[in-house]
Amino acid sequence: MKRRIFGEHHWQMTCPFCGSVGRPVSHALGACVECIRSSPGKVLPPILHLHAQSRREFGLPIAPPQEADGVICPLCQNECRIPPGGLGFCGLRTNREGKLVHLAGIPRRGLLHWYYDPLPTNCVADWVCPGNRQYGRKNLAVFYTACSFNCLFCQNWHFRESSGRLAMSAEELAAQADPRTFCICFFGGDPTPQMPHALATARRLAKKVRICWETNGSMHPQILEEAVELSLSSGGCIKFDLKAFNADLHVALTATANRRTLSNFELAARFIPERREPPLLIASTLLVPGYVDVAEVSHIAHFIARLDPMIPYALLAFCPNFYLPDLPPTSRRHAEECFQAATRAGLTNVRIGNVHLLTNEY
Repeated sequence: MKRRIFGEHHWQMTCPFCGSVGRPVSHALGACVECIRSSPGKVLPPILHLHAQSRREFGLPIAPPQEADGVICPLCQNECRIPPGGLGFCGLRTNREGKLVHLAGIPRRGLLHWYYDPLPTNCVADWVCPGNRQYGRKNLAVFYTACSFNCLFCQNWHFRESSGRLAMSAEELAAQADPRTFCICFFGGDPTPQMPHALATARRLAKKVRICWETNGSMHPQILEEAVELSLSSGGCIKFDLKAFNADLHVALTATANRRTLSNFELAARFIPERREPPLLIASTLLVPGYVDVAEVSHIAHFIARLDPMIPYALLAFCPNFYLPDLPPTSRRHAEECFQAATRAGLTNVRIGNVHLLTNEY
């Protein structure tokens, strides 16, 4: 099982598909980034087979079900059409006698881990968030154990295992906030499959703490609007993880499209004029060596700058993990070149994060 080979860095510098040299190529993906971009019809099928393998290991559907007569789940971009007795892509919805049944992720039952994170903490938005000055206070960190994507580089893949996760109602979760709680952040996995539970929790707390989100942004736009409004009114923020701009590369890395993520990011950006400080919307990108390269970051940065050049953008260092354990960590050169590309695109607030992971190799 490839996910067990954490820390073995045996990447290759020659693409087995086209023979080009000079950049890290994962044995698991079997092709360089340029082949994924230019020849998706040939390259993507074996990569999607790998995605299917990675999901079977955890008893999850290998792809979003699209049964013609299946019951529809509208919560996220996958819009699963679930067959009788089947599961949605996230594993939290099923079809019982033609009705959509929520196994979790609704106000009375969320599947999650939670903990107190003393402030200041290493939040994706820490350099622009008022929480970085709240010494002695804490963040209520809520990690939801489901996701609408299937990232082969997932840094938190353990959420797919059921051990240790709690089943809590929104009321029970909200009760964990105390007078020292400055903010609550919903992340994961991703909050998307359990947004009804997260929103119910957030409504109970919006007048007491700041409401923050860290997400792939694939939820239904109406759900996103409510999440943004709760952050806006409470002084919190929403952090979008923009994993890739090229549609085929996004599919290769996550098994899903990025159209909804990008359109939802545009939707969230419309709220920025209502509150400039602290920043409402933050973007981040994980710099996966050999794949999320300077060209990719440049496209993402131009997309962000077109909406608002002041949107903070965090470039995060990659740690080999899950089904891509054979890639190197992000190099300092890679991070600095991406930083320069983002600023050339017009962004005025760019930061390199997870600098302790950066190496001087390759």
